[in-house]
Amino acid sequence: MVLFFTSTAVDPPATIYMGRDKVENEELLKYGLPTDIWFHVDKLSSAHVYLRQPTSQPHGEWDKLPVALVYDAAQLVKANSIQGNKKDNLTVIYTPFPNLKKTGDMAVGQVSFHSDKQVKRVHVATRDNVIVNRLSKTKVEREVDHESERQDRLREEGRRKKLEAAERKLREDEQKKAWEEEKKQRSYQGMFTDEAWEEHQQEFDDDDFM
Repeated sequence: MVLFFTSTAVDPPATIYMGRDKVENEELLKYGLPTDIWFHVDKLSSAHVYLRQPTSQPHGEWDKLPVALVYDAAQLVKANSIQGNKKDNLTVIYTPFPNLKKTGDMAVGQVSFHSDKQVKRVHVATRDNVIVNRLSKTKVEREVDHESERQDRLREEGRRKKLEAAERKLREDEQKKAWEEEKKQRSYQGMFTDEAWEEHQQEFDDDDFM
């Protein structure tokens, strides 16, 4: 079973999810999306918490997320750590899903990173019950067909990117057309300067004389 929470600290709301236990956490490691962000208490056992933004990532890239959204996820991680929930002044780490590294010799639920440079940290001084209670009220537990959900989301992302590419090409074509029209107008204007008219008139007179 997967537990889903909704963060209303941002608009539009974002989904935060985690496995019910370490076995489910292991499953989640196989099916995250490239845009998901993984959260965990640093150096302590805790739930694996993932942030999933709406399509098009309205809240920005993983390292530019609103502070309120990061803190919601960090508080949920702390609240779901047996040791961490009892401690103050914790560090919660987070990284984009593609940076997670899982090898066959690791224990269930254990991960490392491809690059430590892509790991950020947030300090959590103490448990904030207002945040934890707000998130807990949105909790939904359900069975998930991970592969199906992943494919649906990837198809949706693909359609969005194609639409954005088509709109971008339309804007570029319109801009190019406007530039060409402007260039043509400048060319026409040059044809009717006083100097150009005098040259044209002289040619006409010469032809008439002959």
